[in-house]
Amino acid sequence: MPDSQINPTAAALLGLLHEGPMTGGQLMAAAERRLGPYWSMTRSQVYRELPVLAEMGYVRLGKPGPRSSQPYAITASGKRAFSRWLAEAPGRDALRNPVALRVAFGDQHSGSQLQSLYTNANEYHAEAMAMAKEQAKEAKKAGDQYGAAALEFAVAYHKAALSWLKIAPAG
Repeated sequence: MPDSQINPTAAALLGLLHEGPMTGGQLMAAAERRLGPYWSMTRSQVYRELPVLAEMGYVRLGKPGPRSSQPYAITASGKRAFSRWLAEAPGRDALRNPVALRVAFGDQHSGSQLQSLYTNANEYHAEAMAMAKEQAKEAKKAGDQYGAAALEFAVAYHKAALSWLKIAPAG
């Protein structure tokens, strides 16, 4: 099995850079737009990974732009590393749901705390599902079947969360 020696965040950045050179801020916006419904990246992760990718020769720095913004472009070596990463086994999901964690300690909640937790979670998942549905529809219209498929995962996740919230104990 090939070993790309890059983590999923670095791989996501390399994947996004296939679209063309981008600054850290542009990469954050692209990640939020394309990956946000099912994959989270923080600004600190992006800015931590970019110099590492440059040191490895996977990206090259362009000419600084306004306000010292630094564009990055993927190199041929970066494209090969990304291809190796794609060929690797994806590993296991890392499920971390802050609502489920709090529900696990439901005995320590007041009834109103638990109800507030459920209400807020319902609102979040309903909004996120609607947004992911719209993004999937747009991706399909644009002919991006793979992007649409990934977004359908986000739709299904939020749908499952909403179903679970309906049967979660009220306290």
